Amino acid sequence: MAFQVTKEITPQALVARMKKGEALTIVDVREPDEWDAGHVAGAKHIPLGQLQDRLDELDAKQETIMICRSGNRSGLACELLNEKGFDVVNMTGGLLAWTDELVRG
Repeated sequence: MAFQVTKEITPQALVARMKKGEALTIVDVREPDEWDAGHVAGAKHIPLGQLQDRLDELDAKQETIMICRSGNRSGLACELLNEKGFDVVNMTGGLLAWTDELVRG
């Protein structure tokens, strides 16, 4: 696999879309302990290692924004899903670049 992400969004642009009230599909691919430490409100949690087995939980036609800690794992998730025909967007910088509130627990 060649690491190529065709669509990206910054954390700031994602926050702006959320504050406009857009109905977004956001998937967090971090590990459970990372998720519990804080995640984006409304995000779905599917650890990267489980993504292949949980594709049926996602709509290939719906734009899906992938997030992780730094943007690397979410980039890999985008590549995997893109190859399967999903409409995916990688959040650049991950939650390290996130400045809005997070849900704990």
